[in-house]
Amino acid sequence: MAVCAVNFWGAALQKQCSMNLILPESAKVRKPYCLLIQLHGLSDDHTIWLRRTSIDRYVAELPLVVVMPDGGRSFYCDAADGPAYERHIMKDVLGFVERYLPVRRDRGGRAIGGLSMGGYGAMKLALKYPRLFASVVSHSSAFGFAHDPARGENPEWKRILGDQVAGGKDDVFALAERLDPGKAPAIRFDCGKEDGLLAGSRRFHRHLASLGIRHEYREYPGAHTWAYWDEHVQEALRFHMKHLRAKKQQ
Repeated sequence: MAVCAVNFWGAALQKQCSMNLILPESAKVRKPYCLLIQLHGLSDDHTIWLRRTSIDRYVAELPLVVVMPDGGRSFYCDAADGPAYERHIMKDVLGFVERYLPVRRDRGGRAIGGLSMGGYGAMKLALKYPRLFASVVSHSSAFGFAHDPARGENPEWKRILGDQVAGGKDDVFALAERLDPGKAPAIRFDCGKEDGLLAGSRRFHRHLASLGIRHEYREYPGAHTWAYWDEHVQEALRFHMKHLRAKKQQ
C-alpha cells in the first residue's frame, strides 16, 4: 500500500485543494480498483484518518483506493453563502481520481463513508446520488444537520443552509423520503452509546425503517472518540467490500 498527498486545482472552490490517497501495492490486487471516499469530521482535515486510525494498515491487502479529501467546515454542502463543497467532492475530487487512477467507474465499484460531520456528509451524498454508490457507512453522525430548525440559528450553519432547513436539499431525512427504496445503496451506520449524537442516529434509524429502506444500524460502547472510530472503521471496510465485490452495476 502507498500513501500519497495530492495538491490539485478545485474548480468548484476556485482554489488549490488537498487530499490524501491510499493506493494498493500488492501484486495480488488486480486493476481496476474499487474506490472509497472517506470524509472527516468538523474540526479535522484530509490528514486525520491517517493520523488517528490505522486505516492504511486495514486496507493494505484490499483492491481499494481510499480517497480522503478536505471538506473544511462545510458539512459537504454547497453553501447558500459560501463555497460549494458538495460539488467539489462530486466533481473535482471524483473527477480527478477517475481521470488519473485505474479505478472502476461504475456504481458497483464506489463506496463512501465518514464520521460525525463526515458521517452526515457521506449519508447525504449517498442518498442524493444513489446511482453512484454501492454502499455507505457513517459513524457517530450529525444527521440532524439541515433537519433540526435550531441549526439555522447558528451564524456559521446559516451561511451554509440559508433560509431553508428541514425538508431542503441537504436534509438526510427528506432525501430518504424521496429515495426509491429499491434503488438505495447498501446502508450501514453506528454510534457509541455514550455519544452526544446517539439520539439523532436512533431517530434516523426509525425514519429509514418507517420508509422501508433496508439498512444496518448498530450501537456500541463508546463515545465521540478516535478509539471508537479506529475500531469500527474496520467493520465499515468489511461492509463496503461485501457490496463492492458484487457484480458490476450500471
